[in-house]
Amino acid sequence: MDGNGRWARRRGRPISFGHRAGVRAIKPVMYACEDLGIKVLSVYAFSTENWRRSRREVQTLMRLFEEAFHREFDELNERQIRVFISGRRDGLSDRIRELIEECETRSRDNRGGVLNVCLNYGGRAEIVDAVRRLIAEKVRPEAVDEAAISARLYAPELPDPDLIIRTAGEQRASNFLLWQSAYSEFYVTDTLWPDFGKQDLEAAVSDYQRRTRRFGARPAE
Repeated sequence: MDGNGRWARRRGRPISFGHRAGVRAIKPVMYACEDLGIKVLSVYAFSTENWRRSRREVQTLMRLFEEAFHREFDELNERQIRVFISGRRDGLSDRIRELIEECETRSRDNRGGVLNVCLNYGGRAEIVDAVRRLIAEKVRPEAVDEAAISARLYAPELPDPDLIIRTAGEQRASNFLLWQSAYSEFYVTDTLWPDFGKQDLEAAVSDYQRRTRRFGARPAE
């Protein structure tokens, strides 16, 4: 969800203004996913590298996450949306960890769709943590395969993403779902995240539908 800072600067406002607009943009996009029949939406909210930002910006982001959990969860739960929070829990405040546990527990049986919030998340960190679990469980080397690693990722129940959308013209993976995105399609738009809406999502999906996915094989003649 790139471009919050640029969106704010173009309006002569502080970065916090852009982050707040970015948080508000999530819900309409998620509901647009429902309309399009998309069952899982993963949003990259805060990376393991984002801790390098100024203390003030990090504090603002964490406060916005906490506010969003309080403000939006009941509506998500009523719409039968299951909430996952992917990422390392250590480093997060006790309040946010408690909110995460509450949201995941209360929405566990929901079947209307999935919102996967990647918070304190890094693709490399996720793979490292999966390997650590294998070691802790004393899994034999010959038993370690792709399935064994996949089963120990943060949200093993979720499918690999079909489509990854990069807003604000960014054209790199940025440590996002590195294991899961091995064969994902990428779509890049210059639209800044706070301006990204249903029409932008429809354009991305339409572009995706015109592609042929080979998964390493050749398409059928």
